[in-house]
Amino acid sequence: MTAPHIIHEDHDHQHGPGCGHAAIPHGDHTDYLHGDCLHREHEGHWDECEPTEHVVHDDHPHEHGPNCGHVAVPHGDHVDYIHDGHRHAAHGDHWDCH
Repeated sequence: MTAPHIIHEDHDHQHGPGCGHAAIPHGDHTDYLHGDCLHREHEGHWDECEPTEHVVHDDHPHEHGPNCGHVAVPHGDHVDYIHDGHRHAAHGDHWDCH
């Protein structure tokens, strides 16, 4: 799954360890939660890092929710949960991978 190359304009904050924002592993990079969007470093600037397609997480027997033991990340109108190195979000009767 490839995120579109959408530059987050006017982003003068440098994310990294200790910057005060949640760091979320995402494939081969780290996303930083800033406001209610996720940013990733890319060639000297910051990109929005959002999925571009609907990807169902097959065979996901765990039910995420408060106190499930996984990091909860507010994301727009829902909550993502960090699990197995990526974000999961409830979608109807299944979980999606972000």
